[in-house]
Amino acid sequence: MKKLVAVVLCLLMLVGCNSTPKESFDGKVRPSVNGVLKVVDGKLCDEKGNQVMLRGISNNGVSISHMFINDDTFKEISHFMGANVIRLALYTWGMGSVGYCSGGDKELLMKDVVDGVKYAENNDMYAMIDWHILDDGNPNKYIEDAKVFFDQVSKEFKDSKNVIYEICNEPNKCEWQDIKDYAEIIIPIIRNNDPDSLIIVGTPNWSQDVDVAANDPLGFDNIMYTLHFYSATHKQSLRDKAQYAIDNGLPLFVTEFGITAASGGFPIDEEEGNTWIEFLEKNGISYIIWNFSRAAEPCAALNRNELKSKDFKIDDFSQAGKWLIETINKNS
Repeated sequence: MKKLVAVVLCLLMLVGCNSTPKESFDGKVRPSVNGVLKVVDGKLCDEKGNQVMLRGISNNGVSISHMFINDDTFKEISHFMGANVIRLALYTWGMGSVGYCSGGDKELLMKDVVDGVKYAENNDMYAMIDWHILDDGNPNKYIEDAKVFFDQVSKEFKDSKNVIYEICNEPNKCEWQDIKDYAEIIIPIIRNNDPDSLIIVGTPNWSQDVDVAANDPLGFDNIMYTLHFYSATHKQSLRDKAQYAIDNGLPLFVTEFGITAASGGFPIDEEEGNTWIEFLEKNGISYIIWNFSRAAEPCAALNRNELKSKDFKIDDFSQAGKWLIETINKNS
């Protein structure tokens, strides 16, 4: 009888464990619970194969975001804003003399990226390491730097559960074949160090021509493709391209968007932004808004005169910032 009771108690304990799975602090998708992300049947999933969505914000460039790369600010982004992903945008060229490949302090910039990933982990967020191709256009322009960079970060974070690699932000003035050639060199470097990693690849025309990528995708597993939009500029015609890509099985991730014009300036179009969010939510496409800063442009999430980096209140946020907070918490 004692043996039977012991067996029953063990079974009850097992049932109890299975019926009360670990949850994140706010019930959202978090690395502590959902682990390393992967692509299954064209959808973003957690380590157990459950479909998930990420909703978050990008910084305004690592080189000009030192004030906000700290544990206190990342806690605000995670807990107050409700984001479960933060994008660390490392400009490769431009931004005065602070682009990683154009005179920037590579050691300091790398430290900011590494610190940013760790602060994200501390606050249970995924961290997207973004090689921010923009004015340099063709990602092959600085491919030698990219090889070294992605070898370093993939070695650094090979055991991390919260890291996503975005290998080229907005390729432009180049062909899809140029991007493929670049990706076919960079992806194996990452996978050699971090074989289970999720990698996101930019698409032509400032990451809008996802239809082109859908017609000729890369031959790697666990890959997603970038879609970018700004709601006051990009409307139904770009959603049609996205729908074509979805229908053809291309896994999409909106690693950057805004409710402003493509320049980051006026006008603001919340109505079209809401239409985009409805489309993304319907199709299970994760999204990250541009940007967490106090820059003098309407796409910035903070008010221009906001100087603090913690203890935020809702009135500290701009129209775009308030819209994002409402959007994340309504849809999570």
